[in-house]
Amino acid sequence: MRRALELAKRGLGHTNPNPIVGAVIVRDGRVIGEGWHEKYGELHAERNAIKNCREDMRGATIYVTLEPCCHYGRTPPCTEALIEQGFARVVVGSMDPNPLVAGKGVNILREHGMEVVTGVLREECDAANRVFFHYISTKTPYVVLKYAMTADGKIATVTGESQWISNEDSRRRAHAMRGRYTAIMAGVGTVIADDPMLNCRIEGGRNPLRVICDTRLRTPLDSKIVKTAHEIPTVIATCCADEEKHKPYTDAGCEITVTDEKDGHVNLKTLMARLGEKKTDSVMIEGGAALAGSAVKEGIINEVAAFIAPKMVGGSAAKTPVGGSGIERLSDALMMGAPTVEPIGGDILIRWEVKGCLPG
Repeated sequence: MRRALELAKRGLGHTNPNPIVGAVIVRDGRVIGEGWHEKYGELHAERNAIKNCREDMRGATIYVTLEPCCHYGRTPPCTEALIEQGFARVVVGSMDPNPLVAGKGVNILREHGMEVVTGVLREECDAANRVFFHYISTKTPYVVLKYAMTADGKIATVTGESQWISNEDSRRRAHAMRGRYTAIMAGVGTVIADDPMLNCRIEGGRNPLRVICDTRLRTPLDSKIVKTAHEIPTVIATCCADEEKHKPYTDAGCEITVTDEKDGHVNLKTLMARLGEKKTDSVMIEGGAALAGSAVKEGIINEVAAFIAPKMVGGSAAKTPVGGSGIERLSDALMMGAPTVEPIGGDILIRWEVKGCLPG
């Protein structure tokens, strides 16, 4: 199962909004086939493992990180393939929360005489698909708030200088994260101040959908975001309903989505629902203390990823990662679970899941 998990993670960033899944076929203690779900719309892990196996699979065991599907989608049911090949035993990590599966796959296999074992390394298998589990159960994206800050909690100096707080290894990891999640979100203030591309700049990386929160539609038409909108899908979320003001952006290739207003800003819960309808299963918020503050206040965050650099800049006016009006009582604070801590060069990456958002 650990090998199946390793294989599953090769699909990160390529299977959305489907889950990542790995499969390993074993006979007499030997691995005779393995595979993973490589890309959305293509063969699932079980069928790839079967395709890659050169031996008779009758009586063999298959280990799979997620319950085999039993419905027709872009590919036929994996349960049919397992039955056809005559497997004797199926070992499952996570049960699939998708209502189209949700235990039905396991039941079908048992009805056809297979021994089915469930819950093997369940915690690790659940964690690997926390994005899918959240999306399939809520129909809204899994939201990660990502930022880089100094050891004293600043995202820029008092003059606004922020390049570069984190080291090169951390920035490379951040680009890998951009390729992992379906969309990246920033506020218009970040676009005006930094003129970012918000693309994935690592070899083999996939550019995420770019989502700009721009309440009054102030995104500069000569910004990199607008000028490259025909190349990289770009959504501008705004409260401005004037279609004449929309036209220069739509002509440039941007998609405009108009939401209601919440506390003077784009209603982020409305926006998340819209993105979910577009099969956007995950969003990484990267850019803008004001946007981060609104996201915290509206309760849309599922995970926090903080890159912390061994630097101190000071200054009471220097920006911190989360802006806005803040909370008045500690009892209203965003509560998170136990952190995972990873050294990256001289930096540290700390990740927390927001309580109430854990899978399972």
